[in-house]
Amino acid sequence: MGRIRWLGHSAFEIQLMNKTVLIDPWLDGNPKAPLRASDITKADIVCVTHDHSDHLGDALDICKRTGATFVGVHELSVYAQEKGVEETVGINIGGTVDVKGTGISMVRAFHSCTRGAPAGFVLKGEGKTIYHAGDTGLFGDMRLIGEIHRPDVALIPIGGYYTMGDREAARAVKLVNPSVVIPMHYQTFPVLASSAKSFTRIVRETLPEVKVVVLEPGEAYQL
Repeated sequence: MGRIRWLGHSAFEIQLMNKTVLIDPWLDGNPKAPLRASDITKADIVCVTHDHSDHLGDALDICKRTGATFVGVHELSVYAQEKGVEETVGINIGGTVDVKGTGISMVRAFHSCTRGAPAGFVLKGEGKTIYHAGDTGLFGDMRLIGEIHRPDVALIPIGGYYTMGDREAARAVKLVNPSVVIPMHYQTFPVLASSAKSFTRIVRETLPEVKVVVLEPGEAYQL
C-alpha cells in the first residue's frame, strides 16, 4: 500500500513499490518540518524539482548518507555528482526513466532556478500516479500533463508570491484533473498563504468530484 507523507513546504516522503522516495527534502531550517534531515536513515530515491535552497535543501546530504539515487534535471544532477553523490540520474523535461522499479517522468514547471530548468515530477508505481508540480505558476499545458499521465494524486503549490495562489492553483487542479489534490508550499514564510482554507473552498465549490486532502506536517495519506 502506497503512502504520501507531507514533511512541510514542498517536501514529501512517498512510499511506492516498496521504495522510499523523497521529493524536495528541505528539513533543516524548515520551520514546518516535523523532523530533521538526520532523522532520515532510509531513502532509495531523492527527486529535486530545482536548486532553490528550500527545495534542494538536504537532498545531497541524505543521498550521501543513505546511498539514495539523486534524480533531477541534467545540470543539477551534474552538480550533485560534483558534491559527492555517487548515484545520480540527470534527465530533462519530457524524459521518463525507471529508477529502482519506480517510473519517474520530468514535466515542465514555470519558475526560476540557477542550474538547468525548474521541473515537476510524475511518479508511477503500484498502479498509482502521483504528480508533484514543483514551484510553478499556472500554465495551460498542465492540461497535457493531466491527459498524458492521468495522475491519481496531485501535489500543488498554493501559497502565492513565489508560486500560484489559491485561485490559480484551483484552476490548475481543473486542468490536471486528479482524483485527489494535496496542497503544499504554504504557511512556511510570512509572505505565503497562512492556510489552505480558501483553496479548499474554491476546489470544493467548483470541482466537487476532486477530493481535497489537507495534511498537517508529518501526516500521511494512504493511496
